[in-house]
Amino acid sequence: MSTKEQAAWRAEARGGRLPLLPIAPLVVALIGIATAATIATVAVTQLQATSDESAGLRSKALAATIAARMRTAPPQGRQDLLADASRRTGAAFLLVDQEGEVLVDELSARLSREEVAGFLTKAEGAADLDGDRMRFAASTVSPPLSHLSVMAFVRAPSPPVGTVRLSNAVAVLTVLLLGVAVAVALIFTRAARDDVAYVRRRIADMARGGSDAGVAHAGPMPLRSLDQVGLLTAALNNLIQRFAMAEDGYRHDLRAAAQLDTERSQFLAGLSHELRTPLNAILGFSHLLESEDDGPLSPSAREALGMIRTSGEHLKSLIDDILDLSAMETGQLRLSRVAVDVRRVAEDVVAEVRATLGKRPVAVGVTGETGLLAWADPRRVRQVLTNLVTNAAKATAEGSVRVELRKDGDQVVVTVEDSGRGIAPEVLSTIFEPYKQAGDAAARRGGAGLGLAITRRLVLLHGGRIEARSELGRGSTFTIFLPDESYAGHVPRDSLVPWAEGAEGVETPSEIPTPLPPRWP
Repeated sequence: MSTKEQAAWRAEARGGRLPLLPIAPLVVALIGIATAATIATVAVTQLQATSDESAGLRSKALAATIAARMRTAPPQGRQDLLADASRRTGAAFLLVDQEGEVLVDELSARLSREEVAGFLTKAEGAADLDGDRMRFAASTVSPPLSHLSVMAFVRAPSPPVGTVRLSNAVAVLTVLLLGVAVAVALIFTRAARDDVAYVRRRIADMARGGSDAGVAHAGPMPLRSLDQVGLLTAALNNLIQRFAMAEDGYRHDLRAAAQLDTERSQFLAGLSHELRTPLNAILGFSHLLESEDDGPLSPSAREALGMIRTSGEHLKSLIDDILDLSAMETGQLRLSRVAVDVRRVAEDVVAEVRATLGKRPVAVGVTGETGLLAWADPRRVRQVLTNLVTNAAKATAEGSVRVELRKDGDQVVVTVEDSGRGIAPEVLSTIFEPYKQAGDAAARRGGAGLGLAITRRLVLLHGGRIEARSELGRGSTFTIFLPDESYAGHVPRDSLVPWAEGAEGVETPSEIPTPLPPRWP
């Protein structure tokens, strides 16, 4: 931990603000405000409902009263009666017949005959007239004027009267209650903050210790409280004890794994020497016999020698794959980088694979740009392309295998596409793992399942990447991206790549560090 970080921790422990301090009061304030807003909304809604109900009752009473007086009023006095009632009560009135025809109008809004008829049918209710909320009621005049009706319209204000006073009262009460709640929350939160600061300070002291005196050997922390922070401290003490046990076991297992890895490397080196010596002798003598320098061979003998030679070369390729994988895992693989003509390498690989097809109806060819130079190890580029093209040819009973080359910015892109049997989606995600082979057992040909694993790691060691797409019955496509010759000044010509899968302090293969400059994606 740096000096600046230590000073920040000490400042927080002496009373600086932790993120925990404002959270509880803020939550209390938000809950209080939300509760007050809810109460105010419910109260205003209820007040509005009460105001609407009062306006409705008033409109019914006015309509009935004016209807009763209308029966005794002379025809020429009906206009004056409604005008006087409107002036005294503040309501608006209409005298209409049963067909909705307005006979006397003391309403500022102009209603159509259909609207009046609709109001008569409802007898009472609510209406919006020129932006005003109104409650209306209709009352039929007594005989002999039963064909006439009086309609009374009473304003229902929105917001209702008293809304401002109610809102002010709720606001004052909210402020008082929030003040008390926030003060209590601050007191409890500050106490919890002090306990958390103590725990953090102890953890910082543990982290500042050496590798042998860190968290695992710092001892338990004392309990300062019996609340949730106390439970956290107890759980942390239990975790420290378990971590100490796990750390001891990890160090023991790490030493054992390092010893096993050393012994495995020594075993593979010895095995390589012991297997290669007799295998080279077998291959050498088989070539000597096939040359027929000591006399002609019978057809059966020539066939038997061919089988011996083919089996020996296959065994040699398996040994080479195992040794290559071991060298990459132990970080002993050296790359000798030069400007590689990828087109020429691809054409050589295609020519070799084409010769192994026999009479199978498979067309193998190279297309795309020429003169593409990659900054890579030519031997390893050839190994990568051989693995991909050979696998494509094995997976294609009839059809085509195409190698396409192109330039993409500062990358050389090589695509190997076949029209073979394809790879199932559930298998596609594992094909780059060691000892994994795609397809069923009957369709697989000889091999240890290391080709694609080695291919991927070689591409990563060059600072490139590899992608795979496939669909059952429609073939597969593998695409590799290699740095072009513009990286010649950034990467040593003969570089040791310090990488081993699973080594301590080294990232996983999917995020392997490359010796390329930062501008490489």
